[in-house]
Amino acid sequence: MNGNTGQDRERRRKLAEIFGDVLPETTSDDRPDRSPSTEDERWYRENRPPHHDAR
Repeated sequence: MNGNTGQDRERRRKLAEIFGDVLPETTSDDRPDRSPSTEDERWYRENRPPHHDAR
């Protein structure tokens, strides 16, 4: 074991106190895929540029 774990923990605590949590605990790669909600889909359809309309 590393003898500096207490020092490392204290250093991380101080950094978190100053800067907050810079990185999330998990990234989008670690989380299950979320399906787009109907609200999101509706917004995209309402705001679709005319040149993207189906012909």
